[in-house]
Amino acid sequence: METDSDVTVVGAGPVGLVLAAELALAGATVQVLERRAEPDQAMKAQGITVPTAVTLDRRGLLPAAEQVQREALERMSSPAGDGRAAGSRLTGHFAGMVLDADLVDWSDPDLAAYATAGGTRIVPQPRLEALLAEHVARLGVPVHRGVEVTALDDTGDGVVVGTTAGGVRTGWLAGCDGGHSTVRRLAGIAFPGTDPELTGYQAVADIADPRKLTEGWVWSSRGTYRYGPQPGRLVTLDFDTSFADRSAPVTLEEVQASLRRVSGTDVTLTALRATPTRWSDNTRQAAAYRSGRVLLAGDAAHVHPPFGGQGLNLGVGDAMNLGWKLGAVVAGWASEELLDTYETERRPVGAWVLDWTRAQIGILRGDAKSAALRAVVADLLATRDGTTYAVKQTLGVTHRTDLPGEHPLTGRLVPDLRLADGSRPADHSHDGGFLLLDRTPDGTFARIATAWTGRVHSVTDEPATPAGVLVRPDGVVAWATDTADPAGLDAALHRWAGAPAHSPAA
Repeated sequence: METDSDVTVVGAGPVGLVLAAELALAGATVQVLERRAEPDQAMKAQGITVPTAVTLDRRGLLPAAEQVQREALERMSSPAGDGRAAGSRLTGHFAGMVLDADLVDWSDPDLAAYATAGGTRIVPQPRLEALLAEHVARLGVPVHRGVEVTALDDTGDGVVVGTTAGGVRTGWLAGCDGGHSTVRRLAGIAFPGTDPELTGYQAVADIADPRKLTEGWVWSSRGTYRYGPQPGRLVTLDFDTSFADRSAPVTLEEVQASLRRVSGTDVTLTALRATPTRWSDNTRQAAAYRSGRVLLAGDAAHVHPPFGGQGLNLGVGDAMNLGWKLGAVVAGWASEELLDTYETERRPVGAWVLDWTRAQIGILRGDAKSAALRAVVADLLATRDGTTYAVKQTLGVTHRTDLPGEHPLTGRLVPDLRLADGSRPADHSHDGGFLLLDRTPDGTFARIATAWTGRVHSVTDEPATPAGVLVRPDGVVAWATDTADPAGLDAALHRWAGAPAHSPAA
């Protein structure tokens, strides 16, 4: 292991790998420590939302993700299950109620804005981790497996980390080590929230008598189960919380008992064909995302039920937001005050996701009141407006970052703006820096940005609307205008890209 790196990331899941990659792109020396000796192959999130797909697109990884989806679709025996497929448009579900793609208004501006990345949905977490592991390897980031963190001491100018492989000194420590985060515990950061009411299981099994099960989502007074869309794929939500030790391996008998309980049948499972997972609706958010030189991202900062793969996608958003900011502080062109905006911007998104999943638990309960509420929501989801709303929320296209500025693009992920040469902003963003799109007739905006050369890459285009867009490294629009007036651009550059390195071009 590196004994004196700029940043040490704990956890080699998608969040840790994305964070490590962004730090490397920013020029920081970074290493990743992972307690597991081998990549985790357990069944977890089965798909990604639009912001994650946009992240992959901006770093040149979308083609690989699209190939993963094509292979996954070929393995499916039915286009229906976690959502109906209209081409590659997979919509998901809300509390087990499938969101019908045929009811969605795909011309809605929030959905149409991300047409390129928006079609990629089915990227199972183990495949995503493998894709990201290749990405960080190309960037020269070492991943040390079989190394567990045992202690940490924030000295004010760095962090001394005790591990099972020896001590490490690092400038900053990032905990991306999951809901049971060792880093969070050792840093003394509280984790308030609500206790679990149910136990969930996800598995792929050989079933002796599959006809005893109904395809799709089925509710009962004891819980909910889903069978399909792939042969043998099972999900159960069991409101009996007297489950075994969370750290113990999930057994066939445990999954079968839960399935029998919620289905009311004596269905028999004969074998498990994938590593199953056990989870709960434990819902918590860290009291702080930062303590001195220790920061949290992903499940280490927030946990909730895994409906729609929201946890993976929320964590990737954390990593993108934190990566360039911490990289800027390490590089010396930004003060630590920039890190304060990490929690300010990401905490509200995390709180929203927690409530979005809590609402689904309320509808999934087996009591009469929840059943009545479920019927009302089902009626709403049978409408075009209702389904479009739910799909937009589930896919994460409505999230905004609260930033100064009145333009409607400010604070949202940069959309698929087509340039005259056929390219898009994402095609010019693979290096992880700022991007300034200048569509003024005389290159006014690009001349201003020359003072930040090396941090801001300007792309000129033929006059069009919007006339100018400044995109942060995480894909968030920091400034935009429909006119050739540069008002606000200089302030946005100073706020996000730091002090200029030299005078702007004349």
